[in-house]
Amino acid sequence: MALIVIRGDTMVPLSLIITTASRRRMAAALAAVLFAPAAFAEEIVFKDQGNREVRLAKAAERVVSIVIPMASTVIALDGSTRKLIGMNPTAKSAVVEGILGKIFPEAKDIPSDVTAPNFVPNVEALTATNPDLVIQWGDRGADIVAPITNAGLTTMLILYGSEELTRDYMTMAAKAIGKPERIGELVEWRDRVQKDIQAKATAIPEDKKPNVLYLGRALSDISASGTKGNYNAWSIQLAGGRNASAELNGTVSVNKEQIAAWNPDVIFLNAFEAKLNVDWVYNDPILSLTNAAKSKRVYKMPLGGYRWDPPSQESPLSWMWTANLLHPEIFKYDLRAEMKTAYKTLYNYDLADSDIDNILWLKEQGAAADYAQFEAK
Repeated sequence: MALIVIRGDTMVPLSLIITTASRRRMAAALAAVLFAPAAFAEEIVFKDQGNREVRLAKAAERVVSIVIPMASTVIALDGSTRKLIGMNPTAKSAVVEGILGKIFPEAKDIPSDVTAPNFVPNVEALTATNPDLVIQWGDRGADIVAPITNAGLTTMLILYGSEELTRDYMTMAAKAIGKPERIGELVEWRDRVQKDIQAKATAIPEDKKPNVLYLGRALSDISASGTKGNYNAWSIQLAGGRNASAELNGTVSVNKEQIAAWNPDVIFLNAFEAKLNVDWVYNDPILSLTNAAKSKRVYKMPLGGYRWDPPSQESPLSWMWTANLLHPEIFKYDLRAEMKTAYKTLYNYDLADSDIDNILWLKEQGAAADYAQFEAK
């Protein structure tokens, strides 16, 4: 006969009570496994671009990017601002001035006192954020790295200068934050656009390639760069242009007379200086005499989720913009459509036509040569 336990006025088989209790214990044990990922998370280990081993007990939940463009890249990879807890002041200005602050309004509240604009970390402010991972440049000297590692903070070093390096550190960042699945479609997009532009550009004769000058700074100082290790020179060459300042060794301060001597056919102005616009060229007695000014081929680089000058998650858009402007007879990308698709993928955001107009500075430079192609149809 089965044992009977009396509960109040109810007689319950003991076997049922034991079975129920066992099930509850099993459910509790299962819940502990399912809802305690930290205890069972797989360790993340990889080599950074400084050839250092980066070891994370689990996916980084709190990331500080001292590197300027990587702040917006972390947001794009994660699809939110949740993991970014600190960034460079220059990255913050892009958020405030650009559309990322509209897409993610809370990004404007992310601290930027963790570093000076020159990448020197503010160790006190940095450690106060309690980061799981700090992203820093690996090619600008030990002085900007040692204070971080000496504070015992896990650091990922990255290098600047080529598309290959960009894809590599974006892949590392995706792995570090536990979003490795995000990087595949982004790299595939970069590869597809790059190969398409290259295929068309190979047929352009050398004497048909415009002489293009990109100015990394213009207002407080004028700077231009040689071709080696220069991402802008690479993207200009990709789109069928020649770097007007190729003779330089690295990034160098230049004067307007030097620019006149180069006499570029096209001038690209940086998006870093908020007050810089194309009138800086057109109203200047020296620069207004260049071929670029005479033919109205002066353009300010767009500011989207990040500035389109340096490498970022939006670089393929920048390449298409550049190609359409350098050779509008060859490249006919529907940039507005491409932007809408990209922003949905990168930020899950539906770009309005007014958003695109602002990103491309249509109001400020809509009268430039061949810029009408970017207007809404």
